[in-house]
Amino acid sequence: MFRVLDLKLDVRGAEHIPASGGAVLACTHVSYLDFIFCGLAGLPSRRKTRFMAKEQIFRNRIAGPLMRGMRHISVDRSAGQASYREAVTKLRAGEVVGVFPEATISRSFTVKAIKSGAVRMAAEAGVPVIPMTVWGSQRLWTKGRPKNLTQRHVPILIRAGAPFQPTPDDDSEVLTADLRTRMSALLDEAQRDYPEKPAPGAFWLPAHLGGSAPTPAEAESSAAGSTSD
Repeated sequence: MFRVLDLKLDVRGAEHIPASGGAVLACTHVSYLDFIFCGLAGLPSRRKTRFMAKEQIFRNRIAGPLMRGMRHISVDRSAGQASYREAVTKLRAGEVVGVFPEATISRSFTVKAIKSGAVRMAAEAGVPVIPMTVWGSQRLWTKGRPKNLTQRHVPILIRAGAPFQPTPDDDSEVLTADLRTRMSALLDEAQRDYPEKPAPGAFWLPAHLGGSAPTPAEAESSAAGSTSD
């Protein structure tokens, strides 16, 4: 599909993903396709990534068998401890686990407040956290917009940052704040590097860069109580 659409994939930082052993990939979240693009960063090291994804996807008639076949991890948001334990088990077994610490798609296309699970599971399993970002995928399919999966030549930027190693003795909230800073820096870099200059008011550009996406405060207000993404 990528070849047919001639998506302009630009992956940098793949050398940070270890060739063996467990690791947590902590990625920004701007589209429904991010797990596909984030996982591409592991391919140069011949690594496959098991993503944590909401259980509704696993119940889908088409996507469900695919997600189970690829051994991704189903997350019940009302009882997440089982999926957390499964992720830690996979990490200890030497697998790469992908997480979206923002939990849901960021409609502002900035990094929302993130959850501490990525740091905590890495500390418990004794593996590194690798911050990541994907930019451009929101042009294909994001929350609140009709999907446009037939667009051709869309640049997709994928960036992996330097890993860091949490330990059980670390303050998980401090490290989570540090992880968010690292993810934001990668996202800012990808936005600066993006090869296409959008027209003013483009839906897929954050408000602080002149786009028509809601501000973080507006996105948070409209998303209050929503878990649909």
